[in-house]
Amino acid sequence: MKAAMKNLEDILKGVQTGEWTGPRQQIVENLQTDSREVTTQSLFVAIRGIQADGHTFIDKAIENGAIAVIAEVLPENRAEGVAYIQVSETRTALGLLAGNFYDHPSRQLMLVGVTGTNGKTTTATLLYRLFRNLGHACGLISTVENRIGGEVLPSRYTTPDVVTLNSLLRKMVDAGCSHAFMEVSSHALDQERVAGISFSGGVFTNISHDHLDYHKTFRNYIFAKKKLFDLLPETAFALVNKDDRRWEVMLQNTRAGKKTFALHGIADFRGRVMENDLHGLVMQIEGQSLSSRLIGTFNASNLLAAYAVAVLLEQSPDAVLTALSEVESAEGRFQQISGPEPNVIGVVDYAHTPDALEKVLQTLRQINTGGWPVFTVVGCGGDRDRGKRPEMARIACQYSDQVILTSDNPRSENPQDIIDEMLAGVSPDSVGRVLAITDRKQAIRTAVRLAGTEGLVLVAGKGHETTQEIQGERFLFDDREVLREAFQELCQSQTRSLG
Repeated sequence: MKAAMKNLEDILKGVQTGEWTGPRQQIVENLQTDSREVTTQSLFVAIRGIQADGHTFIDKAIENGAIAVIAEVLPENRAEGVAYIQVSETRTALGLLAGNFYDHPSRQLMLVGVTGTNGKTTTATLLYRLFRNLGHACGLISTVENRIGGEVLPSRYTTPDVVTLNSLLRKMVDAGCSHAFMEVSSHALDQERVAGISFSGGVFTNISHDHLDYHKTFRNYIFAKKKLFDLLPETAFALVNKDDRRWEVMLQNTRAGKKTFALHGIADFRGRVMENDLHGLVMQIEGQSLSSRLIGTFNASNLLAAYAVAVLLEQSPDAVLTALSEVESAEGRFQQISGPEPNVIGVVDYAHTPDALEKVLQTLRQINTGGWPVFTVVGCGGDRDRGKRPEMARIACQYSDQVILTSDNPRSENPQDIIDEMLAGVSPDSVGRVLAITDRKQAIRTAVRLAGTEGLVLVAGKGHETTQEIQGERFLFDDREVLREAFQELCQSQTRSLG
C-alpha cells in the first residue's frame, strides 16, 4: 500500500498510545497488517483476527523490514532501531492510522455507504452509474467490482480492510472523483473496517436471515448493521427503507438527518409500481413516471433508494429521473439469459438468503404471464449459516414447479451433506418435485433439459461469481456461461431431432 512517505508521529496523530519505545522520527512508506506483505520502511499493525493473531507475527514483520510495530501487547524482546507502540485496540487505531497515512480521502469525497441483507450491490452500482450519467466523476466499492472513474479493479470482499479502503479512496480523490458509493457489510462494521471513515450518507435497504454463522444471533446481526448509522455525523443523511419493519432501529441514536423511502405507505420519498413484466418496470416516484429495464418490486425499491440519495446529494429531481431510466443493474442480479426458444428464459441471480430467493421467485411468478413452469437450481454455501439451508429449500419448493438442489461454494464441507440439510426443508408433498444433483454444471443442464421448449430457469446463489470454491481451491465457474452453454446444447439437440 504505497503512499507519500509519512513521519511516524504524523501517522499516529489522534491515536491514544501507551508505552512507546524506540525512535519517534521514523519515515514510513507503507502500512501493513499482513507480515507477508511487509517490506522496507513498513509500519506493521498487529491485528487479532478470527483465525490468526498478528501479535505472533511481529518478529516476522521485523525480519521483512518493518521499522515500527503497533500492538496491544508489546513483545519482551525488542529489536534495536525499531519503534514499538502500544495501543488498547489495534482494530480501532488502524482506522485512524490509515486515515492519517492517506490524508483522509473520505473527507474529500461525497461518500455514501449502503448496508442491508439484500440490494447493497444493486443500489451502490445504480448510484455509481447514475452519477456517471449525471456527469460526475465517481468511484464504486462493491462485491462485484471496484471502480475508479472508468477503471475497473478486482474485488475480493464486499468491504475491504480499512487500509485497502483508504488506499482506494485516495486513488479516487487523486483521479478527480467527487462522489463514491460503497457497500458496507455487517462483517466490516463489526470488525471496524470502516473505522475513521467519513460518510456523507448511509442507506439501509432491508434486513433478513443471514450470516448467523458469524454473528450468532439475529439481534447481533441487526446491531452490526446499525453501526453504520451510529457512525454518521450530523452533516450526513441516514436514509432507510420504511417498508422494512426494522427501519426505526437503524435510526435510533443516529446524529444524521433522518430520511425514509417506501413503496408502501407514507415516507419522505415515495414510489409506486405501475407495471412489472419481463421488459422492465414502470413506476412513479414522487408523482413522476420512471421506466427502467430493471425487473421486480425489489428493484423498484433499489431504484427509489438511488433516486432519494441523488436528491439528498442536491441533484435535480428531473435530471435524476431521466438519467436513472438509462441505468442498468449490476452483473448477476436478475440477469436474463436468452433461451433457444422464445418461451424459454434463464435468470441468474445472486440470491443466497431465504428472503432474497423468495423475492426473486415471487417476481418470476408475477411477470410469468404465460404461465410457464419455473425450474429453480439452488444450493447453499459451505462453512456458512447452516440454519438457512432448509428454509432455502422450502421457499424454492413453494414457488417452483421443479427444484434442483446442488452445490454452491461448498468450501470445506461435503456438498452432499449441505444438500441433505436443505432436504430437511422439503415437505412430503414436494418430494416428487425435487432432484438432488451435487455437480452444479450438471444440475443447470438438467434444469434446461426439463424446461425444453417452455419454462423459466432460475439459477440462484452465485450471480456474478466466476469461480467455485471447493476444499480450499477455486475453480473457474460462471453460472451465466454454463447456462448459455446448456441452452446452446439444447438448441443443437432439438435441431438434430428435427433433422
